[in-house]
Amino acid sequence: MAALLLGTVYAAAQTAPACADNAISDEQRIPVDGASVYLLVRGDRCDAPLMLWLHGGPGGAQTPLFRLYDRGLENEFLVAYWDQRGAGQSYDPNADTTKLTVERHIADLKIVVGHLRAQYAKRKVALVGHSWGSALGLLYAQRHPGDVSLVVGVNQFVSGLGAQQGQLEFVRSRAEALRDDKTLQRLNEIGRPPLSSTNELQLQALVDRYGGLFHRRPSFAMAMIEGSLRGYAAPWDIPAYIRANEVSLAAMEKEINALDLAKTVRSVKVPIAFMLGRHDRQLEANQAADYFEALVATQKRLIWFEGSAHNIPFEEPDRFMAELKAAVKEIGG
Repeated sequence: MAALLLGTVYAAAQTAPACADNAISDEQRIPVDGASVYLLVRGDRCDAPLMLWLHGGPGGAQTPLFRLYDRGLENEFLVAYWDQRGAGQSYDPNADTTKLTVERHIADLKIVVGHLRAQYAKRKVALVGHSWGSALGLLYAQRHPGDVSLVVGVNQFVSGLGAQQGQLEFVRSRAEALRDDKTLQRLNEIGRPPLSSTNELQLQALVDRYGGLFHRRPSFAMAMIEGSLRGYAAPWDIPAYIRANEVSLAAMEKEINALDLAKTVRSVKVPIAFMLGRHDRQLEANQAADYFEALVATQKRLIWFEGSAHNIPFEEPDRFMAELKAAVKEIGG
């Protein structure tokens, strides 16, 4: 009965809506292999360019935050917010965690992109990925360039081991400069890469302490209040979001540690734009800049955000939206 109902919902979703000047607010669950994933599509005009947000993590759903800080994109784009398998409203505590793999995420993305193109009669989709989502976007574009108008890597991921090494070097240099013996001792306890997901989260907390995660930290108390009032997320949803992130990171830690785009994605047959935070030490921005120089693409644009660390859309939202609109218009076809 559940499978029949899910199939009925999916079949109904394939009927393209009337698409003139109609505003769209379309919330669905899309069936994927052994699961279903949450998808929200919003925009002032359903014939606007189609953009798919690929959140970070793995497992770090950002739909409430992205809608809160960057909802202005819905004025000019049809924005699709997808909670990846195991994340946010796609999280199932009883799901088989062995299906939380890079390959499965790429396959899920193929289904979601196919659904969007069928639903809204679009030729191609702009993939905008943050952190881990930026890796997913490039991996997908390498295999399916015909689906993609543009890939935007926001705080671009390059290498799992490279990221951990950069985090360690940053924290150690800051701790030594400040004579923070307690942090230096903690680094010794955490150890050297490759790190477990638990140790990496502890290391990332130290990166955050020294300003490498946020350079301009938003008020998350205010964000929670406003997000709740707007209906984006309820406070009682947050523990499940956090748990989903932890489960995905643990399930995929070995794959993410081994992932190195500089070796596996050397060229893509689509335009790309990298948006890098000058103060990003979660994913060392200079590593991403070096990768950008080596990466072959049909067109390329590198954009630095001087006032941001690892969370550009939430640290400099107005400039982020302006630069993203310009990139889609000028190199995204």
